[in-house]
Amino acid sequence: MRRGPLFIVAMLAALIVLPVLAGSLLGACGRSATASFYTLGPDRTLGPLTPATPVNVVVSPVTVPDILDRPQIVTRLGSNQVTLDEFARWGQPLKGGIARAVAGNLATLLGSQRASIFDTGLDATRTWRVRVDVMRFDAMLGESVTIEALWTVLPPGKAVPLAGKSLVREEMSTPGYEALVSASDRALGGVSREIAAAIQTSAPQ
Repeated sequence: MRRGPLFIVAMLAALIVLPVLAGSLLGACGRSATASFYTLGPDRTLGPLTPATPVNVVVSPVTVPDILDRPQIVTRLGSNQVTLDEFARWGQPLKGGIARAVAGNLATLLGSQRASIFDTGLDATRTWRVRVDVMRFDAMLGESVTIEALWTVLPPGKAVPLAGKSLVREEMSTPGYEALVSASDRALGGVSREIAAAIQTSAPQ
């Protein structure tokens, strides 16, 4: 069957438009699949306790529930339902992020320049060791973050350890993951405040 000039022109136009359209769709898919990464940090609302207690502190280990021990940020939808967001992720393992945030908070609260997650270079006989077991880290987008943690502080010299439990809830001022991370920082600040108070009370002045 012979094709007229208009048919040939239409076919040529389709051959040009289809690759362009496909490229645009692939580009849009690529953009929509880009993940955002978030990190926990010290609570900037904290101030030093009085008097200062500039002791050596090492925060390690930190444990979290298995459901949270993954790159995706996990949020709670109800009492028995959670969701994982493939495009909202932690920039480092959550356990490490919590440990660094707590160490930074303790440095501020105690007025210490020697609060870390590593004990390299610290005198073991003068170092306080902090263990944090996170039992709950419930984040509800647009609502609140609740952290429940058991913590143990081992003073220097193999003394009797100090143990405590913290339950801290922080409201989110706005929806979205930025607000979720900020509320998480403040909640960890509340946990850190109770740990620092225990160290301050027990440390020789």
